[in-house]
Amino acid sequence: MQNNFLGKLKENENKLLTIWSQLLLESGSGDGAVEEEESKEFASLFLSALAISDGKYENSNESEKVEDLIVGISSSRGKRGFSPRENAQYLVTFKEASSQILSELIVDRAELFTANLRLNAIIDNLMILTFEAFMRGREDVISRQVDEISEISTPVIAVWDGIVALPIIGTLDSSRTQVVMENLLQQIVDTGSSIAILDISGVPAVDSLVAQHLIKTVSATRLMGAECIISGIRPEIAQTVVHLGIDLTGIITKASLASALQTAFDMLQLTVVKKR
Repeated sequence: MQNNFLGKLKENENKLLTIWSQLLLESGSGDGAVEEEESKEFASLFLSALAISDGKYENSNESEKVEDLIVGISSSRGKRGFSPRENAQYLVTFKEASSQILSELIVDRAELFTANLRLNAIIDNLMILTFEAFMRGREDVISRQVDEISEISTPVIAVWDGIVALPIIGTLDSSRTQVVMENLLQQIVDTGSSIAILDISGVPAVDSLVAQHLIKTVSATRLMGAECIISGIRPEIAQTVVHLGIDLTGIITKASLASALQTAFDMLQLTVVKKR
């Protein structure tokens, strides 16, 4: 009987698609032309796989093709901004549409129950795969956005000929330190600057880990032939550094960016005077 109801679903593919599209529209999970093409492709491949697999869908080659397709669709929907609920509705509505078709075609209640039970088990497994794919897709988006924000939040500014400054705002962790170093070193190369100012006025707290990241950045800057000044050393930060026993010997530190800039001018033997 399994092969019979599976074959009937395939024979009524167009009707199923119509019902499915309407259910998606009513659920608010639709996405226009893009989703219509995805739905047609999925329905065609899935129903064909059910009919061809001769009642052994789970272990068939066709099932792998269906799984690959639905994983791709779910990931794409996640990247297009669909919520987890909306993504789940994609297969829930397909299952509902399929059940409507089966209820019209199968008269015997026991056979209808068996058919729905079989179909539900298959689609429920696909829903698990789509959820995993959806989460991976959203994680990729979040990861990319984090990288973009990290790039934006670490701008290197050429404040004077031979002087660049990098104001750091927010927590300084290992991954962000890498971005800071890459941006700073690249700007030193591009501008030929000999002095770099790291301003940590916007860093909420400095612990031993943050201090180590700063020291690494200073060391990398010196390897490029430039001197590094750390500004924005607030009283509470100074106390924390002393309390933790962090050794900043050999590193020029200043309380403010203005003070650091003045020191940089002195190192370059520059003097700023008012016009008369």
